[in-house]
Amino acid sequence: MGEFFQALQQFSFMQNAVAAGILASLASGIIGTYVVVKRITFISGGIAHAVLGGMGVAYYLGADPLHGAIAAAVFSALLMGFVNLRAKQHEDTIMGALWAVGMAVGIIFMSLTPGYNVDLMSFLFGNILMVTDPVLRILLILDAAILLIVAVFYRQFMAVVFDEEQARLRGLPVDFLYMLLLCLIALTVVILMKIVGLILVIALLTLPAAIAGLYTSKLSRMMVAASLLSLGFTLAGLIASYHFNLPAGAVIVVLTGLGYLIALAAKRVHTHLLRRQSQSSVGVEQ
Repeated sequence: MGEFFQALQQFSFMQNAVAAGILASLASGIIGTYVVVKRITFISGGIAHAVLGGMGVAYYLGADPLHGAIAAAVFSALLMGFVNLRAKQHEDTIMGALWAVGMAVGIIFMSLTPGYNVDLMSFLFGNILMVTDPVLRILLILDAAILLIVAVFYRQFMAVVFDEEQARLRGLPVDFLYMLLLCLIALTVVILMKIVGLILVIALLTLPAAIAGLYTSKLSRMMVAASLLSLGFTLAGLIASYHFNLPAGAVIVVLTGLGYLIALAAKRVHTHLLRRQSQSSVGVEQ
């Protein structure tokens, strides 16, 4: 571990990686909590995979794939949100089609573009060590936008994710808030893609929040716990990947998955012990 911190002091790319991990952890902890509570992981996955289309088009046109990712993420979020609100009967089929078409468009435009782009591959499979200063600035802007919007609409979002019908009765603009939340998910997906890649982004978006949800039901506590857990998994993954020369994104996701399994097992053991203790107390009273 000492070697990792020495490298962190010496190399700017390591410092950028840690900074990107902090930004990603904040976004994933906050927005991932909404995704888990609202149970819209499937929609989030659709947004993530549809982003490939925007990256492929941007790469084909000679533009920055990150800009294409942002545009495609927001567009697909709005489109999937509209489908979810207006086509309930065929929601799963349409979502699956959008998911597949988005990826297909990206693959087509990538195949039409000559050469091999390493930066584009980093979006697909993740490479936190390739986060440059310009990319870090964009991630910082996206993170700031997410935090600001959540701070402004925190109570409204909470009403929508916990009880949508009650929120409508209270006169809240539920459709607008739902669309806005999906746009925040889209921006978070773009941030996380630089950390773990398009293929694995859903794991880092949902698992830390799912772990936090096992031990608290209060939204603000879930967000704080999920952000800290995400940061812990990210830093642990960075350290492990540095020492064992493994892909950082994949290691981060593996550690996150193991953390979820351990937390789930610990929760079940704790619940079982409490049940036995309660049964023993009843037996003594009788």
